[in-house]
Amino acid sequence: MELYKRIIEIVDANLINCLIPIILTLILVELIFKNRFETKKVLNLIRWTIISYTVITWTFYLIGMATTDNPDEYAFINRATGPYAWAYWIMFLSALILPLTLLIKKLASKFWYVLLVVFGMKSGMYFERFVIIVTSFCRLPLFRTV
Repeated sequence: MELYKRIIEIVDANLINCLIPIILTLILVELIFKNRFETKKVLNLIRWTIISYTVITWTFYLIGMATTDNPDEYAFINRATGPYAWAYWIMFLSALILPLTLLIKKLASKFWYVLLVVFGMKSGMYFERFVIIVTSFCRLPLFRTV
């Protein structure tokens, strides 16, 4: 299982972080050269890459929830219902649900919508870091207020 997590980290660092400049370049090529290059095929490849990445991430998320020993104490449930649940649900929606809207072909054929989805995924990753760090500090006795 550790190898799969490392592969996801590598994909995060190398592919997902690079999607914004790739899509902006495609938009620029489309504007300058009109229909001389097959930018729609590249956009379709990016679309399916995002969808595949999201499905893999969903799978790890569901496996993590299903294989816990004690669900009451597990981080998924604590973070989804704790004091920072708003950030957790923003993370969940923008990183896991928004990319699945690319399955709608009419939306996925627009460069700007795919760019919006990539920005949403990126913000979801930052919210994920926020949720992990802040909820960890929130659970410490030093930061609790009575």
